[in-house]
Amino acid sequence: MSHQDYGSVGRTRCCASSLRCAIDWLASSDAFEGIAFRDDCSWNPLTLASAALFWVWSDEATLIDRFATARKITQKAFRMQGELASSYQAFMKMLLRWTATLIAVLVLKLRRRMRAKFRRHRVAGHVVFGVDGSRVELPRTKSNQKHYCPLSRVGKRRARRRPRQGRRGKAARKKADNPQMWITTMWHVGTDLPWDWRTGRSDSSERAHLLDMLPALPPGTLVTGDAGFIGYTYWKALQDAGHPFVIRVGSNVKLLKKLGYAREQEGLVYLWPDAVAAKTLPPLVLRLVVTAGSKHPVYLVTSVLQPKALSDRDVTEIYWRRWGVEVFYRSFKQTFQRRKLRSHKAPHAQVELDWSFVGLWAVCLYAQRWQDAPDRLSVAGVLRAVRRSMRHYRSQPDPGEDLPALLAHAVIDSYQRRSKSSRDYPRKKKEHPAGKPKILHATKDQIRTARAVKRLQSKIGLTA
Repeated sequence: MSHQDYGSVGRTRCCASSLRCAIDWLASSDAFEGIAFRDDCSWNPLTLASAALFWVWSDEATLIDRFATARKITQKAFRMQGELASSYQAFMKMLLRWTATLIAVLVLKLRRRMRAKFRRHRVAGHVVFGVDGSRVELPRTKSNQKHYCPLSRVGKRRARRRPRQGRRGKAARKKADNPQMWITTMWHVGTDLPWDWRTGRSDSSERAHLLDMLPALPPGTLVTGDAGFIGYTYWKALQDAGHPFVIRVGSNVKLLKKLGYAREQEGLVYLWPDAVAAKTLPPLVLRLVVTAGSKHPVYLVTSVLQPKALSDRDVTEIYWRRWGVEVFYRSFKQTFQRRKLRSHKAPHAQVELDWSFVGLWAVCLYAQRWQDAPDRLSVAGVLRAVRRSMRHYRSQPDPGEDLPALLAHAVIDSYQRRSKSSRDYPRKKKEHPAGKPKILHATKDQIRTARAVKRLQSKIGLTA
């Protein structure tokens, strides 16, 4: 992208001004209208949100050092006459009080920027979102253990379980007591950026998180997920919300065929658990697509029944494009160094994770402003560019080394790498493929029940 498009950014006098331009593009001051702090508070909503972003973008060794850097850059970028409060404890207290409100404003702005790109980044004619979950480690403190260890390890439930004896038992108990935070991400395929997220204990339900994120999805978007997002309740909720889906299924799923509830066609299957049939609820009509994986066949189901609307090849492409959310988690944990958070108190850990998530989302979206191909964006290059500007925030950048220019060149290289066959050596982590779903012919009783349910649904439809 030409530097003529930089506008005022290209005429900045110091790196702090470039960082201020990035903040203004991500969330202008008018976005925080209606949010007011106390009159005697040295922070305002915009400066606090900006300092929080600088705080998570910083690569200092400790959270306190990151805050000190963020505070200095905020004062320089906003040309503040007075001094911002220098206490890290006061800063965290403000974030604990205002994080939910400030992040809600930022998320709306980020989504508005992303929506403008949806038309150019479709897969098989659909706006596609992938969903997946992962865990983030936390320091082993009493506060984090209480709030984020599995419920089976907390309180009375823990006492009921008979502890294992010996060295292995001690190691197993220590590992189980390590607190982890579960995070489920709704990720947009095409822009390679997140859209929403939910957090909880390490044993949280990612499927429950999916239901919680459905209202924030744009209407008619397609959702894809791996074999963890199965179940009649969740697929029915997706259909009722108007979202077609592509989900991988495995041996823990039982599908029926030849049920006669819908007009039969090749690949047509039904999800109709016995408990659902007993309540005279209708079966879910799906299409099964089998594709070749690297080692095992992959079984996918989609709610789009007509191949003309979504071919088998499109179904396969949509599912494999879901892999980008795994790459995002790798970038978040390894490149952004959030594999283990640093906060010792559970509320602080939540604040750290939320701002880290929004911070990586925001800086990648801003970097895409200066690039043409989001699939070639280098997260490592983006972070280097921002952190370089933060380190030299008082200095004037040399020609071609301002923040927009650095972000424009933050792309992955194009050369072909050597074979990585050495990665196939035995590892401790064992693969557990999803397997093949149980596909059964419907029994006569199931066929009769399906006909009765269909007649009942027709009456309900006529009455409505």
